[in-house]
Amino acid sequence: MTDDFLLFLAVGFFAQLVDGSLGMAYGITATTFMLSAGVPPAHASAATHAAEVFTTAASGGSHVMHRNVDWPLFWRLAPAGMIGGAAGAFILTSFDGDAMRPFIFAYLGLMGVYVLFRTLRPVARGRFKLSLVPPLGMTGGFFDATGGGGWGPIVTTTLLGAGEKPRFAIGTTNTAEFLVTVTISATFVVAFLTGHWEQDGSFMRHASAVAGLIVGGVAAAPLAGYVVKVAPPRIIGLLVGTLILSLSIYQLIRYAG
Repeated sequence: MTDDFLLFLAVGFFAQLVDGSLGMAYGITATTFMLSAGVPPAHASAATHAAEVFTTAASGGSHVMHRNVDWPLFWRLAPAGMIGGAAGAFILTSFDGDAMRPFIFAYLGLMGVYVLFRTLRPVARGRFKLSLVPPLGMTGGFFDATGGGGWGPIVTTTLLGAGEKPRFAIGTTNTAEFLVTVTISATFVVAFLTGHWEQDGSFMRHASAVAGLIVGGVAAAPLAGYVVKVAPPRIIGLLVGTLILSLSIYQLIRYAG
């Protein structure tokens, strides 16, 4: 139990620093490690989002303090993300965990490729359209819940490509993620209490891992507003994308073998 706590404390700290510098990848980093440790997909997503309730609150507060939030954008993005996240969590808890595992790893692998692609290829600047924000938020929230991560890679990179300044794209996405994460976590709880999600109690066996993610993430979260200003995003993006893709491929090979 102590080993799990210390391991995921380090994972949570690393994932939150990555998220603070790139505006993405906390969820996919933490979920990839949890799945690699044998945690079922729905449990991994629920655990990651339980931890993110705390980390996104701290990270969002940091971005608000550093004035990195575009509030008109935030109020269009957050409600749509909450709707998409609730739908994704409900769907994820409707399927058997073992059957979902290869699909989730394939999704995470694609997210790793996407992070690498966006890191290597500078985003094109265009005209930003607020009318496209709600569909973007719903899509990001849905895939974030079903895959245990994806809000940042989908939403942040799209906002950057649409012309939003990096500071506000990252800060607004991180701050809106708090409300999305709370909604996803609440949906998991409701699904369990109503009998829709008939999990076998193994979630409690991963309590120390969840605690580690929370402590590590919260410890790193206050640095998010500062890291986004000074970190070399290209190097971090290459490292994270390669790590996630490698772990996903390895787990898919294990599953197939």
